[in-house]
Amino acid sequence: MARLLWILAAGCLLSLRPAPADGWKPLFNGRDLTGWHILNGTATYAVAEGAIVGTSVTGSPNTFLATTARYDDFVLELEVWVDPALNSGIQIRSESRPDYQNGRVHGYQVEIDPSSRAWSGGIYDEARRGWLYPLDINPTGRRAFVTGQWNTYRIECIGSSVRTWVNGLPCADLVDTVSRAGFIALQVHSIDDPALAGKQIRWRNIRIRTENLTPSPWTDIRVVNLVPNTLSPQEKAQGWILLFDGKTTDGWRGAHKSAFPAKGWAVTDGILRVQPSTGAESQNGGDIVTLDTFSRFEFQAECMLKPGANSGIKYFVTEQYPTTGSAIGLEFQLLDDALHPDAKLGAAGNRTIGSLYDLIPAHTGKSVNPPGSWNHVRLVVAGTLRGESPAGNQTASFQLPGAYVEHWLNHRQVLRYTRGDQAFDALVARSKYAGYEGFGRWPSGRILLQDHGDEVMFRSIKVRRL
Repeated sequence: MARLLWILAAGCLLSLRPAPADGWKPLFNGRDLTGWHILNGTATYAVAEGAIVGTSVTGSPNTFLATTARYDDFVLELEVWVDPALNSGIQIRSESRPDYQNGRVHGYQVEIDPSSRAWSGGIYDEARRGWLYPLDINPTGRRAFVTGQWNTYRIECIGSSVRTWVNGLPCADLVDTVSRAGFIALQVHSIDDPALAGKQIRWRNIRIRTENLTPSPWTDIRVVNLVPNTLSPQEKAQGWILLFDGKTTDGWRGAHKSAFPAKGWAVTDGILRVQPSTGAESQNGGDIVTLDTFSRFEFQAECMLKPGANSGIKYFVTEQYPTTGSAIGLEFQLLDDALHPDAKLGAAGNRTIGSLYDLIPAHTGKSVNPPGSWNHVRLVVAGTLRGESPAGNQTASFQLPGAYVEHWLNHRQVLRYTRGDQAFDALVARSKYAGYEGFGRWPSGRILLQDHGDEVMFRSIKVRRL
């Protein structure tokens, strides 16, 4: 009887202990590196005080401690501490195959960046496509990582969605289908400075869930969607709509026309193409414009130029001026800067790719993918400018919606300006647009894709009103 009472009491005590979080499994046992193996480099990994410790060495490429198991959909959580002088990352859905760069580790990497750049939580495609989600597009996320302390990472990979959090703040939201499964790995980055040898990065409390996964609630951070002509659930929640569905030309017509051009444009393989011609600018199919007009909005598209091509994306387009060339509006220039002569015209490079055409040059440090590759274009047109302007012998108050404009190229801001302020008006006065009354000051207008006679391709064309 006493033994039975003891068993019952022990059972009650055990029931009072906190149960482990449902579905979580440890990836690291806290004692040794069972279940992990080293790839590519010669940096060292050891276990100390319940953490995996990676130590940098000279003369080694990036080194990875990879799981022997592969994972497709999962939620991963871990803590990381890194020497402020180092850079590191967490590989997910990654591979190491003899047929790819002699076994080089490649795949998605969640950044660990204690530098002033502060891109921790961003997503890099190791040994493949480079940066997919730089933290320039999420300023709030750049404040998440705290140098000199343990930082908590959460990584969700569910279907085509890859999302990251650092210390509870959302950092990246990527939609991509290039890799759907692979190993997880901890990186010790290569070093160039011998003084960095012997510095450490530490990981602990590494756990994973692989079943009964539910995405975290959607946030308001930017989504980088690399699946052409689609909208993710979060993009839909943010108000994005497709301006091109990958199949039809619905929502567009020819500039100065009532219908879509009968020639010069084609839809093939999910791409809206400007067909090349030997004629003058806009004399083949001609420019196309949206049926809707916009004042405060955000726009994005992927664009591909053939070598030597010239084109543009215009906004606040008006059709009040008859023209044999392109319709009138502010222009995000698309150009092969290396081969097209227009790059050397204008002033201070204001006709190069990413520039506000003939008015403001894009930053010289812009990131441009070469002809034959896709470039991501983004416009942010926000806010309202309020002021006064001359009206006869008096002044009149005005409000200009969508006055604060940013040009982005491949997820990096390349210029910003205020349309309608004194600096903008001065630039217009000495540009090719000086003869158009009120140029760039229209309260709303259409978005235009330009036919300049060169072969150009567009896809994933999206807009949302702000």
